Amino acid sequence: MQLPIWPDGVAIQRPETNAAERVVQKTNLVGGRPWTFVTNISRPTMTVYPPRAPNTGAAVMVLPGGGYYGVAIDLEGSEICDWINRMGMTCILLKYRSPQDWHKDGKHQAPAVQLALQDAQRAMGLVRQRSAEYGIDPRKVGVIGFSAGGHLVAAISNADKRTYAAVDAADSLSSRPDFAIALYPGHLWSGKDLELYAWNSISPSAPPTLLLQSFDDPVDDVRNSIAYAMALRKLKVPVEMHLYAEGGHAFGLRPTSSPITTEWPKLVAEWLRATKIL
Repeated sequence: MQLPIWPDGVAIQRPETNAAERVVQKTNLVGGRPWTFVTNISRPTMTVYPPRAPNTGAAVMVLPGGGYYGVAIDLEGSEICDWINRMGMTCILLKYRSPQDWHKDGKHQAPAVQLALQDAQRAMGLVRQRSAEYGIDPRKVGVIGFSAGGHLVAAISNADKRTYAAVDAADSLSSRPDFAIALYPGHLWSGKDLELYAWNSISPSAPPTLLLQSFDDPVDDVRNSIAYAMALRKLKVPVEMHLYAEGGHAFGLRPTSSPITTEWPKLVAEWLRATKIL
């Protein structure tokens, strides 16, 4: 079931260009298969997938990666939801606004990041507002994100207030997730020591967090995870981190020769049980 994030008539920022939304089949194979990239997203949606096993009441919002100028909608989206559903959890796949290549101005805090955060916060309120309809415990709604989506996990986890004016009653509910999982996150580490970029604020109210990454990640340095974990720990936020020697970047759930690609789902399930989400 796909739903719009924002009501008709509510003005939201559109792409800088007039290009229509594009769906591109990427031929750089992951796990021996192509994958789908959606860009120029101007009208964000959330797609709700009900559990395929006995409902635990827990729910996970999936935040695909794509550098904030698109989303890997299957590799780090619908394929993740299929796995989440098999664990008895509701999955919410967020297709957030990705209006521009945020690297073009050389700055890391571009408007695209704020738009994605607005969409994630809005969707979180909607999920909690409709929790009875979806069979969800509103106190067990978490997020999982990949690459730029991992950065978005950190952003929504640490935002102490909404980043937009309230639209309706859904915006009166908490937009902070109850648990957070980030795989190979980027855009966190400043490149200096183990410091985060200044705009990555950390809140003592951030939820329990699990981080997973490989040391040989060629896109997002592993110090993104390490620096973020240390910042959370400094504020006594529960955080667990698993680092592997090899695995690369953007593998999603597709097995490769690297152990991380088959082990990380087991680690997530164990962590969810340890935190009493499952």
